[in-house]
Amino acid sequence: MNDITPRVDFAFKKLFGTEENKDLLISLINSIVSEKDQVVSLEIKNPYNFAKFRNDKESILDIKAKDSEGKYFNVEMQVGIEVNFDKRSLYYWSNLVSSQLARGDIYDKITKTICINILAYNIITNSDDYHNEYKILNTKTGKDDGLHGVLEIHYIELRKFKKEFNELTNSLDRWITFLNKADRLNKNKLPKELASDTKIVKALTSVELMFNDDEREIYENRLKFHTTILSSFVSSNKLNREEGREEGREEGREEGREEGIIIGEEKGREKGRKEERINIARGLVKVMTVSEIHKLTGLSLEEIEALL
Repeated sequence: MNDITPRVDFAFKKLFGTEENKDLLISLINSIVSEKDQVVSLEIKNPYNFAKFRNDKESILDIKAKDSEGKYFNVEMQVGIEVNFDKRSLYYWSNLVSSQLARGDIYDKITKTICINILAYNIITNSDDYHNEYKILNTKTGKDDGLHGVLEIHYIELRKFKKEFNELTNSLDRWITFLNKADRLNKNKLPKELASDTKIVKALTSVELMFNDDEREIYENRLKFHTTILSSFVSSNKLNREEGREEGREEGREEGREEGIIIGEEKGREKGRKEERINIARGLVKVMTVSEIHKLTGLSLEEIEALL
């Protein structure tokens, strides 16, 4: 078992964006796209490069690739909640399309371009499905007649995935389970639904051996960065936290009257602090793993599991 989660974009990029793990990227893509878009071989256009990232820590850690049939793919893991991510995805798609043409090229050089967005939070409010696909359809027929078949965008919302191990039926189920639980899985004691998938086993092995000391430092910094963003997400719980602190103070005052002012106030402050950590954790259970919340709040794993 390891404490690295591939949901952090830096870890995701190294895991799926290297030549030695290109088969994992192909497996992930094929679990998402249709039968006719299955990938046989792939060229990663922006492979993982630690030296380049260290010099440009603001770089976006997406993965751009092109398959043997000329289709382009953009695969991104997004942990930090971002407003207007749907528009950003369209922008990324358009950039990948425009990059296919040099000055003077004719438009028939543009090939199908597929964006895959894997999100640690929910953005599609009118669907409980964890996998949603978007294309341009003919509004008269409601069908894809192929006229604008170059556009395809997928959203995989990890928090909507509720299947237990014995309910996993396909490759996408297994990959989502891996992304959600990699930091809690032991490759030597995997449930049979995961142990039978050689790509999942390889991914778990790769995660365990993923980082040298310098890369580990970058990973920890990225994790803290995402944690900061997610903490701002729970600012809406501020009122609840204040109520928790006030409740703790009041209880402390009551106990203080009976057992002593100093002891009561301290108990009240401690209860308020504990209630604050619980409220923070309650707001984060939809967007972070148990181990990530544990590191942020100091709550025990059992306390966090109880919130789930």
